[in-house]
Amino acid sequence: MSSLIPPFTLETATRKVRLAEDGWNSRDPERVSHVYTPDSRWRNRAEFVNGRAEIVAFLTRKWARELDYRLIKEIWAFTDDRIAVRFAYEWHDDSGNWFRSYGNENWEFDAAGLMQRRFACINDLPIRESERKYHWPLGRRPDDHPGLTELGL
Repeated sequence: MSSLIPPFTLETATRKVRLAEDGWNSRDPERVSHVYTPDSRWRNRAEFVNGRAEIVAFLTRKWARELDYRLIKEIWAFTDDRIAVRFAYEWHDDSGNWFRSYGNENWEFDAAGLMQRRFACINDLPIRESERKYHWPLGRRPDDHPGLTELGL
């Protein structure tokens, strides 16, 4: 298998996107933080996050609030050291209100393949529980589960 470091090919960029999805679906902030550079810079919605310690704190807060989180990412475009993705995730709050959050991310990687910049724009859509499309057990999305395009998202 090709290395997952820049410069990316369609194959390696697509694999990088799936590995990111798998990591976030683990809901393990420490695990997720290790794919970012120690000085990684993020903009997530209106929040600015710098470095792995802040990434861990951010993700810990996020997954304490966004319960039963399930995410699907899909590659949109790529260049030598950048990847653009679109995504949607479903979650509920502690009152049982369900949401589907839609967004786009722009990623930039260093020569070792660690993400050094992440810019995310996200919008939340309230949904009824009956409108949910993601029903796999918590954790990694099964390989045979439809992606965003197949789900019409």
